Parts: sequence; structure tokens; C-alpha cells
Amino acid sequence: MDVIKTYGDILRRKAEKRPSAALKMFRFGFALEYQKATRFADRALPSGYREIYRAAVRKTAEILSDPSKSVWTNIFGPVEIFQCFDLNATSMEMLSGFMSGFRTEDYFIDRAEDAGIAPTLCSYHKHFIGAVEADIIPSPAYIAVTSAVCDGNINTMRYAAKKRGMPFFAVDVPHSDSEEAEKYLTGQLWEMIAELEQVTGRKFDADRLSETIRRENESKRLYASFVKEANRRCYPNTLTALTALLYPTHLSVGSEEALDLFRLLREDVEKYPEKECTRIMWVHLFPYYQETLKRYFNLSDQNYISVYDFAMDYMEEMDANDPVKAIARKMLRNIYNGDFSRKARMLTAMAEEFQPDGVIHYCHWGCKQSSGGVALLREAMSEKNFPMLVLDGDALDRRNDQDGQIRTRLEAFLEMIKNRRSVKR
Repeated sequence: MDVIKTYGDILRRKAEKRPSAALKMFRFGFALEYQKATRFADRALPSGYREIYRAAVRKTAEILSDPSKSVWTNIFGPVEIFQCFDLNATSMEMLSGFMSGFRTEDYFIDRAEDAGIAPTLCSYHKHFIGAVEADIIPSPAYIAVTSAVCDGNINTMRYAAKKRGMPFFAVDVPHSDSEEAEKYLTGQLWEMIAELEQVTGRKFDADRLSETIRRENESKRLYASFVKEANRRCYPNTLTALTALLYPTHLSVGSEEALDLFRLLREDVEKYPEKECTRIMWVHLFPYYQETLKRYFNLSDQNYISVYDFAMDYMEEMDANDPVKAIARKMLRNIYNGDFSRKARMLTAMAEEFQPDGVIHYCHWGCKQSSGGVALLREAMSEKNFPMLVLDGDALDRRNDQDGQIRTRLEAFLEMIKNRRSVKR
């Protein structure tokens, strides 16, 4: 019997008539997953990634259990500021991704479409909206989202805020990087801080934010060093572990916990010997459930995802002496902000730095910016002689999986890379 599927089927029935009971089942399921990640984790997965996954599961469980200390945002939100008010940041991507582990994503996606949401919207957004419609996700203390990268962020969260009668703040991130844009964005962040003071009843502590920025800078230095070492050693990973990496690199970046996780990664990678394998740079999202990709990349000693663009989307040193302005600058200069040609140039520079054998871009269903600009990235990579494979699918909704097509194209791509490496030798 497939225990997870059976559990998910019960969840669906509860969600239809007794949402509070369904929420309890989700909380219980996360508690079990945390125990599994703690006591029965696959020891083939390095301790660094085991701890990152465990931390991400624990934080999601805490957010569902104590929503009064949480804030809904997106992965490009100003999470450093939220930490100054002791608010745990979560995103629709994180919540939807972890909840889909119970194989209930089709129910919540259909629920959103039944409520009038367009079928062409990103499945992460539809899942989140469906869970809000079903009254499964408990309301947070605050909702704040940025316009960066995804044009659906603000509309989705505004919809959720209106549905729940919640305070909502939209941060408009200009596409251009200029002094005027930086001043405009910094002003918005100060407005949000003033609103957070009213919502939480706490005063903003600029010194605390400066300390958060200093930890973030150290975390990035550690992670950059880790990636360089892991690139030589093929430090084993999985699609799920790499997805969970967005927790310390984004949703908790700057926290003491995140810094400890990066220290662990950097220390642990030294235990692995140097190894030859096919190194892949991955662009955009991971369909963590996809069978062919799991078979070829999960804990593989042959094919290694050495660079993940989301995890390194902003690696510049931040000015801890002017922390709010530093966060504004981080948003403006993120790889994913601005037109796609800028992203293509920056990702190509990343490839030149780490020298992968090939690049894989996963075009997630409903994500217009990735699908619309992928031709520019392919051209930029071709000019620098990096072979690139574009895979289409759905990172969340298993019904849109195209396993046969992915298997055929991936196998041909990896074989081509292998032949190229043989010629170079």
C-alpha cells in the first residue's frame, strides 16, 4: 500500500468538509516527516543537506502550528527585516512545495480553478490559493510581497490578504538599477517597517538588522567557498535537498541558524575526495518528484548538479552600516530582476566561473518569464560554448509531468556531454 497516497486521499476528504481536521493532519504529517528526517534520514545524503532539509521541514511545521509569528512573502522578500520583528518568513512556493509532498496538489489546484483562477497561472500560486480557499493554511501576522521576478506574486498575495482580511504590503521593485530606483525602493522598505511596528507593537532595531546583514555576508562567503569545493568533489545532493536550500539562502538568510547551516556545509564538503563526474548548472525550479531526473541526479556519482542559480542569485557584499539601503540594493541587483537579457549575461558569467559541462533550464508551467526568455539564455550560453538543455514540465503538479519526453532528451544530452568530455581529453 502507498502510505503517502492513502494519507493524501484522507486529507482531500477532510479538506472538503472539515478544514480544521485537514490542517491537523498536515501538522501531524510534518511532525512525522521531521522525525523521519531526524532519525531515519538517508545517510548517503551528506549531513549538510540533511540538516538543511530538517530545518526547512521544522520551520514549515512551526508556521502551520503558530501562524501568529509568521509572515507570508515570496523568496525575494526582505526577510532580514522580518527577522527584526521575530517573524518567520515563508513563501507560497515553500508552503505549496512541502504540502504537495502529501500528493494533494491536484485537489488544491482544482479548488483554485473552480474559484475562477485561470488555468494558465503558475501551479505554485494555484495550489496556494486553493489552500487559502479551503481554509487550510492558518492566517499569518502579516503579508508582504515584492514584484520582483514573478508578476503573479502581488496579485496572488493581494487575493489571499483580501480573502483573510489581512494587512498587506506590496513592494514595487524597479527593473532599472539607478540611484533614483534605490532611493524609491529604500523609501518603500521604511514604510513597510513603520507598518510592521504597528502590526507587531514592537520598535524596529536598526542595530539588529545590521547584525543580520553581517551574518548574511558571512553566510554568502561560506556558501561561495562551499560551491567551489563541491564542484571539485561532487558533494552528493538530491532534487529535494537542493529545493530545501532556498530556506537558508532566502527565507532565513542572515539568521544564526542559516549561518550555522552554511558552516556545516563548508566543513562537511572537505570530507569528500575529489571526483570526476558530469557537472550540471541548473537554472530555475526543480521538479523534485520527477522520476527520470531523480534517477539520474539523486545521490549520483556520475551526474552532479554543481551550481543552482537561485541559491546564488545575489552574492555581493552588503553594507551593514546602512542595512535598509543594502536590502534595497540587493533586490535591484538580483540576477532575476530586470529584463531577461541581463539575467542571461549574469548566468553566463556564473557558468564561466564554475565551468559546468552543461546547463539545464527547467521551464516550469505557468512561469512566463522563464519560458519567454529561455531563447536568450540559450544563445548566450552557446556563444560561450556551454551546451544547454531546455526541459518543459511542471515543478509541482504531477499531472503535467512528461517523463517519457524528459527521459529521451536528458539521456541524449548527457551522452552528448560525455562525448564532448572524451574529445577534450
